[in-house]
Amino acid sequence: MIIAGEVSGDLHASRLISGIKRIDREAVFRFFGGDRMATAAGSEPEVHCDAMNVMGFSEVLRHLPRLLGHLRHARHLLDAFRPDALILVDYPGFNLKLAKTAHRLGIPVHYFISPKVWAWKEWRVKSIKKYVTALYSILPFEEDFYRRHDYHVKYVGNPSVKEMDEVLGRMPPLRHFLERHGIDDRRPVLALIPGSRRGEVKNNLPVMMEAASRFPDYQVIVGGSSSVPMKYYRQIAQTQGLNVVFGATHALMKHARAALVTSGTATLETALLGTPQVVCYRSNGSPLAYKIMERMLKVKYVSLPNLIVGNAVVPELLLHHCTPEAVTRHLSPLLHGSPERDSQLAGYRKMRWRLGSSIATDYAASLICESLGLEIPLEAALPREEGGDTPKKRKRRKPAEKQESHNSGATVA
Repeated sequence: MIIAGEVSGDLHASRLISGIKRIDREAVFRFFGGDRMATAAGSEPEVHCDAMNVMGFSEVLRHLPRLLGHLRHARHLLDAFRPDALILVDYPGFNLKLAKTAHRLGIPVHYFISPKVWAWKEWRVKSIKKYVTALYSILPFEEDFYRRHDYHVKYVGNPSVKEMDEVLGRMPPLRHFLERHGIDDRRPVLALIPGSRRGEVKNNLPVMMEAASRFPDYQVIVGGSSSVPMKYYRQIAQTQGLNVVFGATHALMKHARAALVTSGTATLETALLGTPQVVCYRSNGSPLAYKIMERMLKVKYVSLPNLIVGNAVVPELLLHHCTPEAVTRHLSPLLHGSPERDSQLAGYRKMRWRLGSSIATDYAASLICESLGLEIPLEAALPREEGGDTPKKRKRRKPAEKQESHNSGATVA
């Protein structure tokens, strides 16, 4: 049984399903997730992730009865289906509750993508240690964090590495990118990535636009989110001539001379694509909110490139520090050859080395199947060394005797 409550989780879980099916073609899946998982599994989800994906305290509270209904459904399915394994993908508020149920039923729990307990809600580590059989990390520093809590996790690689390598492999030339989106401006590109939700766009885009306006030799292009309509971007930016591209954010990142990026996975993707950036997170811009955030966060940095490397690879401008003047000051040296630009690109190379070359979902799939006593093909069982292409040899585990199941293959839905 697999639970992915968000769109990003649907993508990762679909690749986990494909990895498991390459090892066990008879595997049967039941899942909460999206269209990608349905395609990979060859069946429809019990609950679609669109009905589970809510953000923020007020939205969770408003949809609480529905979410509790989904949790009851998942618990009932676990009890009735009794899968060989429960696989959880991120989504900790829901998934850790379900892990407790699986633990009570004696069902092994495999967690792919750790909750960000190293940043906040560290108390969740206690539940993870108690209810999660194996945790597969996609951030290399998480191994040390959990080791301090006397809990072993396995770093399996980061999915964004493979995803951005695939993006680079099919990247259109800049000229084709501009033509495809009806842009005839030939000035170098300054990319604005203000976030994927309306609140993020509302808070971040005005600051980004004002800073970008101070560089008239560059054209501004915004990476749009499918969940935010064009008219909203133009309303917030207060210009009808704003260029917003949808479904092409990665190409925009790659072709930009530099980017202003809202904190999140986009900062890692921008770094993997090799584009210098300034990380912006305005929120309500309140100094009080900043003080509260400082007390809540357990980490020195918030952007993934800085967290992975362990120092300030990219500038982070948060809340009341995120002003047009500050953004301008940090952006200016990144637009031309400078020590700041060279230092950031060198930091990207170090980050890329630390992330390694493992295909995260394939590696996690092989470990899950191995735990079930399945024979693992040699090519599926060899992770890559950090920062290299040389496989680490692992001993082939002798398959354990499998308990009788309702299906010929493993039941991991």
